[in-house]
Amino acid sequence: MRRLLTVLSTVLISAAALVGVAGAAGDRDIKAELAKVPGLTVVSEDPAPAGFRFFELTLTQPADHRNPHGPSFEQRFTLLHRDFSAPTVAFTSGYNVSTAPNRSEPTKIVDGNQLSMEYRYFTPSRPEPADWSRQLTIWQAAADEHAAVQAFKRIYPGKWLATGGSKGGMTATYFRRFFPGDVDGTIPYVAPNDVIDPLDRYNDFLAHVGDPACRASLKAIQRDALKRRDELGELAKADAAKNGYTFSIVGSVDKSLEISVIDSYFAFWQYQPASACASVPKPGAPAAAVWSWFEQVESLNTYSDQQLEPYIPYYYQAAVQLGSPEAYDSYLRDLLRYPGADAPATFVPASVKLPRFDYLAMPDVDFWVKTQGKQLLFVYGSNDPWGAEPFELGFGSKDSYRYFVPGGNHGSNIAQLPATQAAEATATIRRWAGLPAQPPPTARAFAGFPGFPGFDADPLTAERPRL
Repeated sequence: MRRLLTVLSTVLISAAALVGVAGAAGDRDIKAELAKVPGLTVVSEDPAPAGFRFFELTLTQPADHRNPHGPSFEQRFTLLHRDFSAPTVAFTSGYNVSTAPNRSEPTKIVDGNQLSMEYRYFTPSRPEPADWSRQLTIWQAAADEHAAVQAFKRIYPGKWLATGGSKGGMTATYFRRFFPGDVDGTIPYVAPNDVIDPLDRYNDFLAHVGDPACRASLKAIQRDALKRRDELGELAKADAAKNGYTFSIVGSVDKSLEISVIDSYFAFWQYQPASACASVPKPGAPAAAVWSWFEQVESLNTYSDQQLEPYIPYYYQAAVQLGSPEAYDSYLRDLLRYPGADAPATFVPASVKLPRFDYLAMPDVDFWVKTQGKQLLFVYGSNDPWGAEPFELGFGSKDSYRYFVPGGNHGSNIAQLPATQAAEATATIRRWAGLPAQPPPTARAFAGFPGFPGFDADPLTAERPRL
């Protein structure tokens, strides 16, 4: 009991200290400071842990940054404010912004503020009328982040970091490539780097990842599912009817099922731990059990209109700039009704026209990382298929690092690295933020917020379709 009281006392003292720090900048009030930022609107102030304030915001952005006085749109942001003098982390998932006050791992490491950005074209952050080919490019998104960081530096003049996971990690890298002076360090997590789209290393990776027996069992259940597609298709139709799913984008529930079965192998290694190999059903297992397993790994209705719609901007970018893995399906070819359909263009509505693929965009970023990249720290998982084509450091990369979590998947982070590497990476991030290698004891004691659900949930690890 005495020990419990001592711990609680320490936490309360630490909380009080942080509350004091948050108000240490004279009489400045964060809400009043936000009101001074041109084009910024405070939509709401939401509950946050003691010592923090959390806001939902919109910022007026040009629909086309090459024409700053032309049409504009409102882009969603959130701000987790701790202290005007603390480091600030610019975070994006590359998708919609979360309206929960979560902290990314770098934000926890530096105990800083966090400005989180919704990627343009993820609703409601979409210009109207939409001009996909002009407005939805990696440069336009980088310019969004640049404008936001510059606007918020009026409030937070200290050190800045940029981070994101998966597509967000790619976004953080592109932001740094186009605006290298905006931040003092960039920490991309599990960020793919599909340099030359037709040259694909993903399938070679997938052919050798994990245990041979596990790979064999995954392929066996895929083949079994396609052989029983009529039986499983009835379950898919029933599920679609229950949830109101339609399939106008891909064409049919059967086509969605086939693509989902193909993707399930990739998705398994992307998100499941190696221990999940034991749960793979055997061929001939009851249809309900097979359906249930796919629901955990890759829903057989993944490509319904309703599940695709929020992610169309991603599939569009994959089809025109980012690139994507070739379908890993050679061992299924004799069972396929729609060969070649598992490609990003399939998941973009016909109403959205796809321009010619930009074969220069990714090589440009890759070349910059290798020749001019500075203060970059990449984290990957050794079992994550998206790490098959990672960013690579080169002769011109300065003060930059790359780590692989042994056995890690698409949720890999610094805390999962071997202890020595985790300490190195943490010290590097804190150095970039202008902090000592180790946080003071009070900050360590205040690292978590029991009783405030979600606060320490890292948005980098949020599950997303494919990327």
